[in-house]
Amino acid sequence: MDIRLDDLSGPAIAAFLQAHLDDIAPTAPAESRHALDLSGLRQASIRFYSGCIDGKVAACGALKSLGTEHLELKSMRTEPHLRGQGLASQLLAHLLSEARASGHRRSSLETGSMAFFQAAHALYRRHGFVECGPFADYRLDPNSLFMTREL
Repeated sequence: MDIRLDDLSGPAIAAFLQAHLDDIAPTAPAESRHALDLSGLRQASIRFYSGCIDGKVAACGALKSLGTEHLELKSMRTEPHLRGQGLASQLLAHLLSEARASGHRRSSLETGSMAFFQAAHALYRRHGFVECGPFADYRLDPNSLFMTREL
């Protein structure tokens, strides 16, 4: 998989991200869904990465700076028919390496607490993330699971 910084201008990544939003929409009420759309991802504080195989988007993820030492992992998604092949682990390792290289010392994330997200929970735990309380602007929510790890 070829992982690159993405400017979010192509139609393929727009469709990929819309599929992500569509997948998670039924999992929780709107006020408990924190995935960003294209406009939300186009912030100076966010670096967005696409992983492509044979020129097609296979996975994506983003890093949102929360200050000089802390960042948030956002928008992790793997194409459904490619899940279970290690692409998410490859992308996550790349994102954590980029985070360390940029001088950050901690990475945190919010994901759904429901069964739909169990594979994500396992992925993050395998990569050293542990549960934590809300961070940044998040609040306690039974539909959210917060995780963090030192870099």
